[in-house]
Amino acid sequence: MKRVLMGIGAAAIILFSQCNAPQKKETIGSPITQPTVEKVKKQLVEKYGEAEKFRIDRGVLQAASLWRTTDGTETEFENFCTENFVSGEAEVKTLFDKLSYGFEILNGYFLRISKDLMRPLHLDWGPVTNVDMIFGGFSAGAHLSEDLFTNKIAFITALNFPNYSLKEKTEQGESWNRLQWAYARMGDMFTSRVPAELVQNYSKFSTEADTYISEYNIQLGKLVNDKGENLFPADLKLISHWGLRDEIKSQYANGESGIESQKMIYQVMKRIIDQSIPLDVINSDKLTWNPYSNEVTENGVKVEAKPEPDTRYQQVVNLFGALKAMDEFNPTMPTYIQRQFEGNFEIPVEDVEALFTAFVSSKEVREAGKLISKRLGRELQPYDIWYDGFKSRSSIPAEKLDAATAKRFTSAAAYEKEIPAMLVNLGWSKEKANFFGEKIKVEGSRGAGHAWGGEMREDVALLRTRITGSGMNYKGFNIAMHEFGHTVEQTITLHDVDFYTMHGVPNTAFTEALAFVFQKRDLDVLGIKDNNPEKEHLMALDNLWSCYEIMGVSLVDISLWKWLYANPNATPAQVKEMTITIAKDVWNKYYADVFGTKDETILAIYSHMIDNPLYLSAYPLGHLIDFQLEKQFQGKNFATEVQRIFEQGRLIPQLWMKGGVGQPLAIEPTLEAAAKALEVIK
Repeated sequence: MKRVLMGIGAAAIILFSQCNAPQKKETIGSPITQPTVEKVKKQLVEKYGEAEKFRIDRGVLQAASLWRTTDGTETEFENFCTENFVSGEAEVKTLFDKLSYGFEILNGYFLRISKDLMRPLHLDWGPVTNVDMIFGGFSAGAHLSEDLFTNKIAFITALNFPNYSLKEKTEQGESWNRLQWAYARMGDMFTSRVPAELVQNYSKFSTEADTYISEYNIQLGKLVNDKGENLFPADLKLISHWGLRDEIKSQYANGESGIESQKMIYQVMKRIIDQSIPLDVINSDKLTWNPYSNEVTENGVKVEAKPEPDTRYQQVVNLFGALKAMDEFNPTMPTYIQRQFEGNFEIPVEDVEALFTAFVSSKEVREAGKLISKRLGRELQPYDIWYDGFKSRSSIPAEKLDAATAKRFTSAAAYEKEIPAMLVNLGWSKEKANFFGEKIKVEGSRGAGHAWGGEMREDVALLRTRITGSGMNYKGFNIAMHEFGHTVEQTITLHDVDFYTMHGVPNTAFTEALAFVFQKRDLDVLGIKDNNPEKEHLMALDNLWSCYEIMGVSLVDISLWKWLYANPNATPAQVKEMTITIAKDVWNKYYADVFGTKDETILAIYSHMIDNPLYLSAYPLGHLIDFQLEKQFQGKNFATEVQRIFEQGRLIPQLWMKGGVGQPLAIEPTLEAAAKALEVIK
């Protein structure tokens, strides 16, 4: 599920733009000349001594690169630096504390405003109106960054807290203490200066894309096959792609009788991808639709059905344009691809692609494909990338699971009330569990659901999930457990991390990892015993197959964005064509030999590609981290380990992994465990 937190909000793009590249000597866009920079450096070193030379050299250059003519003359820049550079351990710590307090207040309240303004869009409050869209797309904090430059807070921060490149953090960070890391994260805060109107523009398009996806529901009860048969309950309405995917997963429990339902859903997905889906059937319970023939009828009478006019890909064009417009204001990372991977993920895109490519090419994946085919008793189909049979709870009747969840979780309020009990069940003390209960609020979601943490300790983490009038079914509960994991992480890393600038996780893959961990403990929370002796091996194979599925999708996402940068004026139709081409290419390279079919487009169905640019890589990275975490949890108190590991906060990924599980992020642990599992399960 989508996690609304890091790298998505407009304020985050500015205030936490982690442009961790070596500082350039040129002061791009700045009126401050190199002689002035050298003069100021010399004055400050003479005043404070050689011991401060590194901070002075880097701080003056940082401040100069961000200075504009509107901020003052070169003389005023000199005066600013000499008056505002802080020296001495105690004085630097005092400045750090005051800046941390101020940023927490500003970030926290502006985020709370956005969360509240978007409630009509995120919660099921009836039809979304134009006014809802305007308010939802409004970023109250869009001008915050520029205001902080105007009042010189941003310059004070940049002058006194050096920004370190990712390479420097990797080489030096292991020897830093917690305060040094906190100072380094303070140095990440102002490394670019994006005009407020560009931030507001991105917020507008992001909200539109998010709403487009949240409102993209398919009425499965109105689908018919070529025989005119309905295969699904009359009131079954599912969001694309999450709900459709989960329905495919649930149909494995029905054996051969579920195959036709799975094929029909896959046909719907293909219509969505190529935009041949009739526009009027989207989110509608009035029309009957045959996704094979693409015929639409109303009360038995055939009606004209115009296809969706590439609206899906218009969202991609809009978001690409909005993000590309920020490139020139990020001279050290002049593409969104760099900012997302080297900046937000703090893992270069080339490293991510290498990890994913090695994994999807592995022999273990191919052996798993053969095993799945054998277990199904048929040749693999493209939608079997979502094969769900490695979960040991697959042997538990769906009716039993649905009954357990519907009775206990009748509403969002009922779920919220159960939070302390669920955490006690997982190993937290009653006192700590009650604290989480106070800091996590549950709301019924309009879309598939998400988790949205706070940016100040006075705020709460929001867990938004779909709950129908008849109560939560098991599929909904399983998804809610994923979001619950996010909110637990958000609460720990905001309240239990020692310094505000260190709050959070290295990147979104790490919160996805804990969400996966929680999702797998859904039966424990329900009090249903899973006594399958092969549980550990099944978990290893399930993780392997999940990685295989989502890594291919991520490779499509990355390739599409590289193509967008090479073709910045592409139309929605051209983006659609290239998305399909790339999806087929990735499928043919890494999936066709496993599934036995070519030119499949299923890897392009993911909604994240449309409303959450380049977020998808967080999921496979999260699966790898999840597996390494699970190995660490074995034989230990689960809650104690979760607290210890996530209280590390926002270190860079590999140092976080070493501190948490004793080894770097890698694909080998997952592949080795899968190889062992394949021998046992065979």
